[in-house]
Amino acid sequence: MNTTPLPRQAMVLFGHGARDARWREPFDRLHARLTAALPDCAVRLAFLELMTPSLPDTLAELAAGGVTDINVVPVFFGQGGHLRRDLPALLDDCRSQLAGVTIRCAAAVGEDDSVLDAIAAYCVVTLAGAEQRT
Repeated sequence: MNTTPLPRQAMVLFGHGARDARWREPFDRLHARLTAALPDCAVRLAFLELMTPSLPDTLAELAAGGVTDINVVPVFFGQGGHLRRDLPALLDDCRSQLAGVTIRCAAAVGEDDSVLDAIAAYCVVTLAGAEQRT
């Protein structure tokens, strides 16, 4: 059992969830990269549905470990109904139950121009690769 205390700050990567376990693989790779890049931050994954852990369970676990500052990062392409309605309600419930913990929420990763630039660059590379295959 790990008795090392958690850092006081955490990042929770929040995804939708899916029935197919392979859907989670890029989230696990992102989690591993962030864990390596942010050694003084507890990095966790949480899901809205169909996968575990849930966001409330993850936030409660972090708070129980002494984390007082949590940044939730929705790993969604855009701000649809889940992020406009479901996530704010979940966060409000968690905030009411976790007194003394600051819970912030970023915009969906797909809303950031640098993410869109990276996706556009990838698309350009795939086009060049497709031209070489023909």
